[in-house]
Amino acid sequence: MAEETKKNNQLNIELPEEVSEGIYSNLAIISHSHSEFVVDFIRMVPNVPKAKVKSRILLTPFHAKRLLKALADNVKKYEAQFGPIKGPDQQPPMAPLNFTPTAQA
Repeated sequence: MAEETKKNNQLNIELPEEVSEGIYSNLAIISHSHSEFVVDFIRMVPNVPKAKVKSRILLTPFHAKRLLKALADNVKKYEAQFGPIKGPDQQPPMAPLNFTPTAQA
């Protein structure tokens, strides 16, 4: 019976080829309302004053918290395998993370 329940809980996930290539992002801006979190993934290019949002993900607060936990777990595993990720004082300067961008449609 337990094995049957386990089979029923499996999820078949399809990854289309155009999505499997991924989108590169070197900046994320996170905002929220009472009902959702919005994560904008942005690609900044050196010496180009305008950056574009390449992907926007909307999450419920519950799923945002699950994502936070999963990301923390993966960072911990990454650092165990490859060593500590350098902190902001050891990286090249980036745009401040607390600015509010002007949205354009």
